[in-house]
Amino acid sequence: MRGKFITFEGVDGAGKSTHVEWFANELRSDGHAVLVTREPGGSPLAEKLREIVLHEPMDAVTETLLVFAARDDHLKKLILPALKAGTWVVCDRFTDATLAYQGGGKGVERGLIDALKKVVHPDLVPDCTLVFDCAYEVSRDRMMKSRRALDRFEREGQAFFGRVRETYLSLAKAEPGRVRVIDSTQTLEAIRLELRSQIGAL
Repeated sequence: MRGKFITFEGVDGAGKSTHVEWFANELRSDGHAVLVTREPGGSPLAEKLREIVLHEPMDAVTETLLVFAARDDHLKKLILPALKAGTWVVCDRFTDATLAYQGGGKGVERGLIDALKKVVHPDLVPDCTLVFDCAYEVSRDRMMKSRRALDRFEREGQAFFGRVRETYLSLAKAEPGRVRVIDSTQTLEAIRLELRSQIGAL
């Protein structure tokens, strides 16, 4: 049987990355083989492209093409072989992030993103996407408290993050069976209780 494909999404600072390993360990405790990965990145080539995307100034269309180039390599080298082997894959961001950041945030046409999606992964849709949601003020405060250098996406302003957030919420409304919104302002315990219930529904 093919493994399940689960993606974590949300604006920068929403806290999704805090829960990825915990979620994967819960799946392992249920007896599943689990691969944890991320985008952009995952494979050696995709990690090199990640550094370019996160730190080099570029046009939004160029950015979108590079993200999908990284995704194509990541899928072929890591994700698809793992799923075929029956391994469950937990990925920190996937194509919904491109729709939210490059599409909603930067105005890249949905038609281009959909066309690239059809080329790169025409038959693959996440079995479950968990969107960690919070207001801009919350995400900004968390990023500032991290005391690390912010990448060029994290340095974007409130209007940009507002568009990204609205795109994620629109995706959840359009695909309620796949995309589930997690209120990331809850306590750690409450969030993990909710995540545990999502595991039970897979």
